[in-house]
Formats: sequence, structure tokens, C-alpha cells
Amino acid sequence: MTLDADEYSKLSLDEQNEYDTKQRKQEHAEQAALPYRWSQKLDHVEVNVPVPSGTRARQVQVTFKSKALSVKVNETVFVEGALPKPVKVDECTWTIDGDILSVHLEKANQNEWWPHVVTHHPKIDTSKIAPEDSKLSDLDGETRAMVEKMMMENRQKVCSS
Repeated sequence: MTLDADEYSKLSLDEQNEYDTKQRKQEHAEQAALPYRWSQKLDHVEVNVPVPSGTRARQVQVTFKSKALSVKVNETVFVEGALPKPVKVDECTWTIDGDILSVHLEKANQNEWWPHVVTHHPKIDTSKIAPEDSKLSDLDGETRAMVEKMMMENRQKVCSS
């Protein structure tokens, strides 16, 4: 059972904790059942597919499209379907090391979390992702200026209090 934000806010703190624990267990089980493991940062997604030992690059077929991905080994499909958001096709890569096929997807929009790798697979709760540390120098000029302005305004509020 999935609750919307309004229903969730009406739960007691204990009920929210119990609900969150159940949701995490369900999410973990769904992700563990996938034929791959995946992780993400704001700018990219990494998909790791266990493949038979001795798999050679010529046996691997990886197709990148702006909004689709296909990963096959010897015609066995491991991942195939529509992506939740577009990728920069020219910056997507794959490598094989031993029995792991690693697929790197460079996000077109590097400021949002993906709920899943392909749209027909189970979602994760992106609101529970802990934001990664970032430096002001990592931000584009416009965003950096906005953050610096907000920081300055906040310092002025603190000093005037």
C-alpha cells in the first residue's frame, strides 16, 4: 500500500516509522530481484550486470538511445526498455571486467534523481536519497550566483538578529 503525502502526514510518528520500514524492505526486495545492480549520482547512472565468466566484448550488445537502453549478452536480455529521463548518448559507455558488465549513462539533466533505470522496473523512493556533497565550484555560473546570494542573505539575517 502506497500512501500519498497527505495520508502519510496524518500518521503518527510511530506509524510513519513502521510504514517507512515496510516500504524500504519492499523496495530492497524488488531491487534485489532485478538482473542487475544500479546506483546513481546527480550526473550519471551506473548499471552493473553480472555476466558469465569469460564473456568477451564481441558477445555484448549495448544500445544507447536518448530515452532507451538495451543490454544483451549472447542474445540474453539483461536490461531493455525506456529510460525515465533522456541521456547524453555520446557520453554513455560500457566496459567489461571479469564477470561484470558496467554501463555508464550520462544524464541529460544532471539535477534530478531517477526512480528506476527503465520505466517498467520497480521504482525507488528518490525522496529518501541523501544528497551528495557539492562545492560551489561544481555549480554552473547561474546556479552558483543564486546560491551565493542566498548564503549572503542568510548571513545578513543571522547578523541582524
